[in-house]
Formats: sequence, structure tokens, C-alpha cells
Amino acid sequence: MTKPTDIHEYLAEFDDIPGTRVFTAKRARAGYHLNQFAMSLMKAENRERWKADERAYLDDWKLTPEQKQAVLDRDYTRLLDLGGNIYFLSKIFSTDGKSFLQAVSTMSGMSLEDYAAMMIAGGRSPEGVRSIKGKY
Repeated sequence: MTKPTDIHEYLAEFDDIPGTRVFTAKRARAGYHLNQFAMSLMKAENRERWKADERAYLDDWKLTPEQKQAVLDRDYTRLLDLGGNIYFLSKIFSTDGKSFLQAVSTMSGMSLEDYAAMMIAGGRSPEGVRSIKGKY
């Protein structure tokens, strides 16, 4: 593998890590309003407004239609793709009364019990596919 000489080429290599979304400056820019929305849920009065009418609350934020739908669907994997930061997104699932474990297990394709057992056993094996491009 040759070393990239361009910063954008270098950062693009992060997209080749299977099952991982590296929170780059590009993702941060794309998710700025999404993450600000999520952080707003730290205030009790905002959580009350959110629970009363999620769609209306989202309409107060400059989110893309795709971001709004992913929030409403609680599609955390998609939200990561759209610039969400998991630590900010945790405000959404906390407001829903879900633990971090419950929320992130939905991104694994595993049951909560199987995901918890895997993590207790040390997580996913580092063996196997290390590159999306290398997989095909």
C-alpha cells in the first residue's frame, strides 16, 4: 500500500474500515445541526417538547430530510453515516429510556443478549475482513 500524499485521500481511507465510521471533520460538518439537536435533549424542557411532538421539534432544526427520517426511525447506523457522533446521539436513546448497550446493539445485527455476551468476552475478533475493498 502506498502512502497517500493528499489529506483527502488519506481521510478517505478511513471509509474502508468495515463496520466503523471515523468521526472526521467532514462528518462533523455534515452532522453539526444533527448533533446540536441531540445535545438540546440535555435540557428537561426540550425533552418534554421532543416527547410531545418529535416531528415538530425536529422541524425547528436545520437537519436534512435524511437526518430527520433517520432520527424518527432511530436508525443509529444511518445517523452515524449522516454525521452523527455517537456521544451526542446517546442523548436521543437516553431520552427514549434506552441504555448505551441497548442502542448500539441495534447497529450490530445481533440480539441484545448476543451483543452483550460478545462484548463481555472481549468484543469482535480482530481476525477477518480488515478492509471493505479487500472483501470483494
